[in-house]
Amino acid sequence: MSRLAQIGLLILVGVVAAIVWVGSAHAANCYVYTDSVGHVCTGEASQPTFVQPEPFTDSFLPRRTYARLNDLINVYSAPSLSAPIVRNVGDGFLFVTVQTAVESEGALWYVINYGEYVRADDLRVVPSPTFTGMQVTRQPERPFGWILATVRPSRAPGAEPEVGTPRLDRYSFFKVYDAVTVQEPDQEWIWYNIGGGYWVRQTFVSLVDVKPRPEEIGPDEYWVEIDLYEQSFAAYEGDRMVYAGLISSGLNRWPTYEGLFQVWSRHTEVKMSGAEGKVDYYFIEDVPHTMFFDNDIALHGAFWHDRFGYKHSHGCVNMPPLAAEWVFNWSENAPNDLWVWVHTSDPHGFLSLHIDPLMDFAGP
Repeated sequence: MSRLAQIGLLILVGVVAAIVWVGSAHAANCYVYTDSVGHVCTGEASQPTFVQPEPFTDSFLPRRTYARLNDLINVYSAPSLSAPIVRNVGDGFLFVTVQTAVESEGALWYVINYGEYVRADDLRVVPSPTFTGMQVTRQPERPFGWILATVRPSRAPGAEPEVGTPRLDRYSFFKVYDAVTVQEPDQEWIWYNIGGGYWVRQTFVSLVDVKPRPEEIGPDEYWVEIDLYEQSFAAYEGDRMVYAGLISSGLNRWPTYEGLFQVWSRHTEVKMSGAEGKVDYYFIEDVPHTMFFDNDIALHGAFWHDRFGYKHSHGCVNMPPLAAEWVFNWSENAPNDLWVWVHTSDPHGFLSLHIDPLMDFAGP
């Protein structure tokens, strides 16, 4: 393998491992200058633009255990099938918080609320998503994003991946260095240069780019941008981006409406239910870090799925629980009620990137 090929492969492996050099503020500022020159390092300490958010010391999320209830099961007043039945849960999308486990009559039971017991066989514990997004320490110079579905990148826009190219897994982070359109047999697609001479088609990614502040929002106010096309979000203090990640907005049948709103009610945990008696009935206890902004539509953590980057909700803006917690805590002491700007971006806007034609950066 040539030296240039080795450099490209090392860059890609770094992305696969999600080692975007975001962890060390003391690392030299290095990048790939051109394919012929290779790596260039300034020797100066470089403050990373993107960092993994630190967990909150008082977070309740690590102490929560969530579970999905089976349809039509009974909830009992004690851990026994002979105990009085409190209620039947019905048929739907039903999630609860498990308080504790007890053994009774040779079977395992879970307490889901005070005086409410469910057999272990009647529910399924669900793991909470671990994706967080990125805290942004300084204004990004170019678009960035995450891989949505496992893909092997190509060496040229529209080309098939080369044999042996490492795959990029879901939620791999990358920066965008160029964008072109390619006419493929089915339709025209945008391809993004993610560094190291590798390209990925737009259908595999979700992007974030710095957006101008809506004129209604003050220069020191806090706001969150929700991009319905990219299924991503970015949090701002005035004109400066401070956090970004993925979301799941409403499915086409229950859309999340566009507009500029303000959060009018905030809840650390809240019960959500709707569509009772219908096929889309849902009942979810203890929805974390909920911020209502458009009547009953809210930003909130969603522990019941891990499909961020795709539409998946009943109209609300689902966020990874750890990201929702960050936005909730960050905006709690804002100088304003948090603004929420919901809009649909034009993906072709990414074709007008800030590209220096003399350089082929691969990024730290």
